[in-house]
Amino acid sequence: MRAALLMDPALVPFVFGERERARLGEILEIDTTVAATSLASVPDPSGVNLLIAGWGAKIGPGDLDALPGVRGIVHWSGGNGVLDADAAARGIRISTAKAANAIPVAEFTLAMITLAAKDAFWASRRYTSEQRFVDREAELPDTGLYGTTVGIVGASTIGRLVMQRLRDTDVRVLLYDPYATTADAEAFGAEFVDDLGALAARTDLLSIHAPEMPSTIGMVSSDVLAALPDGATVINTARGALVDQDALVAELQRGRLRAILDVTEPDPLPAGHPLYELPNAFLTPHLAGSMGNELRRLGEVALAEIECFVAGEPFAHPVL
Repeated sequence: MRAALLMDPALVPFVFGERERARLGEILEIDTTVAATSLASVPDPSGVNLLIAGWGAKIGPGDLDALPGVRGIVHWSGGNGVLDADAAARGIRISTAKAANAIPVAEFTLAMITLAAKDAFWASRRYTSEQRFVDREAELPDTGLYGTTVGIVGASTIGRLVMQRLRDTDVRVLLYDPYATTADAEAFGAEFVDDLGALAARTDLLSIHAPEMPSTIGMVSSDVLAALPDGATVINTARGALVDQDALVAELQRGRLRAILDVTEPDPLPAGHPLYELPNAFLTPHLAGSMGNELRRLGEVALAEIECFVAGEPFAHPVL
């Protein structure tokens, strides 16, 4: 069975280690030293039966016309929009590592929720700038995760994993998702709230996990931000466009809210943007998703799916 890599060539050794590359060579006809960044540049495309796709690939509508023999696509990075829709129409089986990529995002989010509740970022800035004893109970009387309310925006793969892990903590979890139900929320120990503004009004820590699509752009609007209680924290590990960023900046400048942002709009922000300087904003450069050694998890999941495909078995993580 002939296969091709459709991904950024520089990522190949990070995703597929020596063991994985050796195994790919045993079960497939594949050159793991060659990776294309577009379907048009795949060598001898007519004979390719399996496409191993990931970050760095450029795919457009109709591009699969160049690969008439493809019967399976394994995304080590998750789904890929146009490609998925086009492939499904052609009866091509598709697998995704979306669930595996959700793990580090959920881990990062849980860490940010905990540290935000403990005032860790803001206490650290005060401690290092003032260089004095900080009387925790007198100066940080409301600090701690116990008894706080976490609002989850989006019952996505990541949102569900975050809720699942929050069940082991002493917090109240609220869920807003226009496609979810009360039963969905209860399955993860959360309370379903059908209005985002109403959820925000009851939330200490708002964590965003919805996908970016026309209906979700700007969903965390100025009205939603205004509904958050004084001192609430907005945590965004999804996409920057989901938040009215100008309204968020205004709230931060007034000192009313705090924000932990792994994503912004644009991403990265231009030099000199006020979010870089605001003392109640904590920015990270899109670290939450799989990176470094976490990419190996994606490669291992992809290899397992490729083994299934070669054996004629169903994918464990199909795109439905």
